[in-house]
Amino acid sequence: MTLKGTHIYLRALESEDLEFIYTIENDETFWEISNTQTPFSKYILRQYLENSHKDVFEAKQLRLVISNYNDEALGMIDLFDFDFKNSRAGVGILVKESTNRQQGFGKEALQLLVNYSFEHLNLHQLYCNITEDNKASISLFTSQGFEKVGLKKDWNSVNGIYQNEYLFQLINH
Repeated sequence: MTLKGTHIYLRALESEDLEFIYTIENDETFWEISNTQTPFSKYILRQYLENSHKDVFEAKQLRLVISNYNDEALGMIDLFDFDFKNSRAGVGILVKESTNRQQGFGKEALQLLVNYSFEHLNLHQLYCNITEDNKASISLFTSQGFEKVGLKKDWNSVNGIYQNEYLFQLINH
């Protein structure tokens, strides 16, 4: 499956993505975003890649690689907690290198995923959780129509300090 945009495309995970995923999953600066507590071994990630072909309805997750047209992996975008009964899923996005952020890649990836979710998966709504101080993500998701619907106080502990987290939703009308 390929979802094509103007500057980037989204593609399924490949076995060749092992090193890329390994560096992201073991970069402690990203652990706050993914609620990760421990590093991942290449063995575990290799098993994950071997099972990544499972249908979103079965796996309850869809992870796609954000690539430019030079076939460089820039980041990943996920649907998680896929809930078929209630027709909703969470969205997470990460652009790995800071030099590739604020370039419109995340915005284009989110647009592609939103369209795919509503048109092909027939979801009714998408949601995301963003820490109160993550201004870039708040700006990205609100630019795509996500609305702030709630504040979860002292929701995440980061380095022993509790942080508030916003809940954003996008409903397909």
